[in-house]
Amino acid sequence: MPIYLDHAATTPLRPEALEAMLPYLGGEFGNPSSPHSYGRRARAALDEAHERIAAQIGAGPREVILTSGGTEALNLALKGAAWAGKTRGHRIVTSAVEHHAVLHSLQQLEKFGFEIVELPVDRYGRVDPDHVASALNERTTVVAIQLANNEVGTLQPVAAIGEVVREKGPKGCLFAIDAIAGAAWLPIDVEAFSCDLLAVAGHKLDGPKGVGALYLRRGTHILAQQQGGTQERFRRAGTEDVAAAVGMGVAFQLAVAEREATVKRVRKLRDRLRAALLAEDGVELTGHPRERLPNLLSVVVGEADGASIVVKLDLAGIAGSVGSACTTGSTEPSHVLRAMGYPDDEARGSLRLSLGRTTTDDEIDEAVEVIPRVLAATRAAAAVLAADPLGQGVGVA
Repeated sequence: MPIYLDHAATTPLRPEALEAMLPYLGGEFGNPSSPHSYGRRARAALDEAHERIAAQIGAGPREVILTSGGTEALNLALKGAAWAGKTRGHRIVTSAVEHHAVLHSLQQLEKFGFEIVELPVDRYGRVDPDHVASALNERTTVVAIQLANNEVGTLQPVAAIGEVVREKGPKGCLFAIDAIAGAAWLPIDVEAFSCDLLAVAGHKLDGPKGVGALYLRRGTHILAQQQGGTQERFRRAGTEDVAAAVGMGVAFQLAVAEREATVKRVRKLRDRLRAALLAEDGVELTGHPRERLPNLLSVVVGEADGASIVVKLDLAGIAGSVGSACTTGSTEPSHVLRAMGYPDDEARGSLRLSLGRTTTDDEIDEAVEVIPRVLAATRAAAAVLAADPLGQGVGVA
């Protein structure tokens, strides 16, 4: 049976979310900005989606901006905050292990004169709050740190970092959190995190693709990044995807309601898989051994190529990845592993297996049998190739 172990890339749409979406993909097609009954019904559904999403993170519905996904939410947060605060300063602090939706957005801002400070991380991929404090100065306007790493699963001490920004940052300095990888698995409370901006995405919550949300603390000003309408209280122009918003709201609400039981079950399955992989020679866990997402297992396989492992697993009916789906096709080793101190030859042996709500005991029973065999076979093949790279039979009996 096919086994899907790439839930960190995307998740299957849960039936309850699909059912909630269907009316707005059919007869309830109204534009939520229209004043007539079709529009009013669409507006009511959209307002309810705002309320549901806000409730899961401890925010108010007016503090939620619907977007086309997590990437847009992060772009809006970082670019919007940077440009809005330009008169106060131009320094933005982040970490070297952020998602490319953060790092590439900041690289774009750097071209316009913003100063970007990338903080180092330890061997486990964690940011030290003291390093954040040291990086702050009177010209710092934004600090952007992820809740959990999407490649290795390491959790960041965001509550401690939020406190540092509040106590030691200049007035008006904003704290932005990328919570996309962790929203389905970790409690989120924007007040406890002391954050001003926080991004989530529907398709990481067993919701639909093409929808996300940005929390913007009440009273916080950002510069809108697209114009053309009054939607989302002038903060994000464009007709909203009502069906997607409804689906995300339902999926997020259910994920939070079921989180405790789901985390407990999935963590046990993940730990079984981890034990099976780490029993193999040359396999090393990456990321923090305890402070990590409960569904994510990341390793490096010595003297092997992660991309080759993923192909062999796919042929065996198991879907996994070498890291972020957003970097698939790149020949460069993971920037996350590089930042954690892994040399390129080791980083190229990366493998990420991520479980989800739908992962079953039977699937892990099969995975713990198949995956170690694939790893061993891949390492053996790599050893043969290393001994005889030209295929001339040298050293072969």
